[in-house]
Amino acid sequence: MTLTKRDFLVSSAAVGTITILPFRANAAAHSPHTFKTDSGDITVRPISHASFILETPMGAIWCDPVGDPALYADMPDPALIAVTHRHGDHFNAEVLNSTGDVPIITNGDVHAMMDDALKGRTAVIGNGEGTDQGALRIDAIPAYNLAEDKQKFHPKARGDNGYILTMGDFRIYVSGDTEDIPEMRALEDIDLAFVCMNLPYTMTADAAASAVAEFKPKFVYPYHYRGKDNGTQDPAVFAKAVGDASKVRLADWYPDNDSI
Repeated sequence: MTLTKRDFLVSSAAVGTITILPFRANAAAHSPHTFKTDSGDITVRPISHASFILETPMGAIWCDPVGDPALYADMPDPALIAVTHRHGDHFNAEVLNSTGDVPIITNGDVHAMMDDALKGRTAVIGNGEGTDQGALRIDAIPAYNLAEDKQKFHPKARGDNGYILTMGDFRIYVSGDTEDIPEMRALEDIDLAFVCMNLPYTMTADAAASAVAEFKPKFVYPYHYRGKDNGTQDPAVFAKAVGDASKVRLADWYPDNDSI
């Protein structure tokens, strides 16, 4: 399906050199990190936990926007919204309904939970499928739990999505909620990755780092790392375990609470 809200600018990109920032060095809420590319800047604006905004030469992409709609009041208007799966820290109908008629992409499971207004502007893509919006290519890849005792969280059969967003030669991977599945480890030519980690819902920092060391994105953000019952993962541990396999970007994903 081709979405038609607006035309995107043609983009080709090659990321410039960016240094690792110590954890909390950019502790101000929503501090943006900018990647220089041949066709213009790509700016990452963390919102909270799993929610972030990508400002691209083709428009702003809101990824899993949840929380108080007021969080987004000063943010760039979305040209596209990507929702990975049904959980409340990724899918929030109130936020989506506050964005006018902006197109949304998600899986069939989330689509079935939407009201008619949201369904009318949503393109459904399942694992292994893709769609185009102008020069932007969006491909959905699986996101699921491997461990038997975690199947109640993200069963493979439900079809939760991770996404690969391709703008020219620049490829961004958004993991959604997943463990270090074979589909993640097999990724190639990823320029920028967002990789989740927390227990009991997804995976440890070490497991996430092991996957990153295998698919070797040029740059990677650990995100979605607050867990339950001592399951919060330390992004600094992740960065150390990744080593030289990828350049780690650390951001403050929990600006309203100093403890992680």
